[in-house]
Amino acid sequence: MQSTGTLYIVATPIGNLQDITLRALDVLQSCDMIMAEDTRHSRVLLEQHGISNKVVALHEHNERAKADGLVAQLSQGAKIALISDAGTPLISDPGYPLVRACRQAGVAVVPVPGASAVITALSAAGLPTDRFMFIGFLAAKAGARQSQLSALMDEAATTVFYESPRRLLDTLNAMQDTMGPEREVVVARELTKQFETFLSGTLASVIEQVSTDSNQQRGEIVIMLHGARRDPDAVPAAAEQLLRLLSAQLPLKKAAAVVAEHYGLRKNQLYQLGLSWQSAD
Repeated sequence: MQSTGTLYIVATPIGNLQDITLRALDVLQSCDMIMAEDTRHSRVLLEQHGISNKVVALHEHNERAKADGLVAQLSQGAKIALISDAGTPLISDPGYPLVRACRQAGVAVVPVPGASAVITALSAAGLPTDRFMFIGFLAAKAGARQSQLSALMDEAATTVFYESPRRLLDTLNAMQDTMGPEREVVVARELTKQFETFLSGTLASVIEQVSTDSNQQRGEIVIMLHGARRDPDAVPAAAEQLLRLLSAQLPLKKAAAVVAEHYGLRKNQLYQLGLSWQSAD
């Protein structure tokens, strides 16, 4: 009886080609086939280590179509490695449909750990790491991006994002508009490479640094936001936002009651907050 094969999820360097594990090299050398996000890019790493195994493209445009065929090969005993252009596959990279299909088919999926831009950036950022949330890339459209950030205003955990150089300033400005200029942020760029940099400070100060140095708008970028620091008795920012919207359409008491029920807050606290806005106006 043919034994089931194995899908290996192999982490590769995020910049410095020396950051590959001995185990990863063994797996890549011995597997029947390597699935790579960009075959030309990955061959640079593979050729450096004398690995000449068959390399086939698996990327966001074909991964769903290829999943069933790969599972069939694995079910017949094939040993296949999955790599991405850099770092750990599936972390804002292709691979989920294949791994999901393998799990559902009972095919072994074995992680071969190594570099990850998320963990690398966090380890040197100087922000709390006991709790963190990874978002990946924010939406490209400004409205959708703003909605995502608004939902994160009260998040207490450190929040990690990937961003492209051309959108870096737009994203930092959107964060400042949502979180305020004093929220602490760290921008890590070109991790493990020659021009690796970490910019840290308030959103306002980091925006100034990025705006005045075009070099900071190049390369691979990780943005890390400090979690929200709020008085536990304070009204969450999202609740304040909803109260402002509703109080423009409803009597303040009714608006306060709706928001209180939705967020589990005290109605009188919200009512008094609304009154303070009215007196300020």
